[in-house]
Amino acid sequence: MGAFTAAAASAGGNPLWYATRSFGLVALALLTASVLLGVLTSQRIATPKWPRFASQALHRNVSLLALAVVGVHVLTTLMDTYVRITWWAAVVPFTSAYRTGYVALGTIAFDLLLVVTATSLARTLTGHRWWRLVHWSAYAAWPLALGHYLGTGTDARTSWGLLFALACLGAVSVAVLIRLAIERREGPVRVWGGGR
Repeated sequence: MGAFTAAAASAGGNPLWYATRSFGLVALALLTASVLLGVLTSQRIATPKWPRFASQALHRNVSLLALAVVGVHVLTTLMDTYVRITWWAAVVPFTSAYRTGYVALGTIAFDLLLVVTATSLARTLTGHRWWRLVHWSAYAAWPLALGHYLGTGTDARTSWGLLFALACLGAVSVAVLIRLAIERREGPVRVWGGGR
């Protein structure tokens, strides 16, 4: 709690600083949920009460909400004067003077999310095969976002903030292990075609 109190005092109670932190936490939670739903959807898990299209719609909506929250996180970070982050550093990795590597992780994750969203919106133009290939890069955005949180997040230095990160990591790890077990038992889901 000491690190949190010291950081809060140095930020002077700036509402933007609190907003940046809050939106960052919510963004990581939503990105984690999006990855979990993506794994669920890719395994073609469905029941009569919960058809596959419902999982796909939920995954898409959670992903769009995550992108919107990430956008607000970036915007409040740029507006905040506690740490100077430029627009350039928000989109071009390794250009931030503040915690260069860790900010770059967040920048790369943000750029990946933008590319995935753009190709998803233009899916009919790009074709399913190209869209699917680009869509896989969304999985890379999650560990980058987690690293960004651990390296730049004030709350990551608290016990509850570290537990939050571990919970996100645990949830994604379990989902990946379940996916690998299903693929070992039933064979991999075909990426390029329609169905197995």
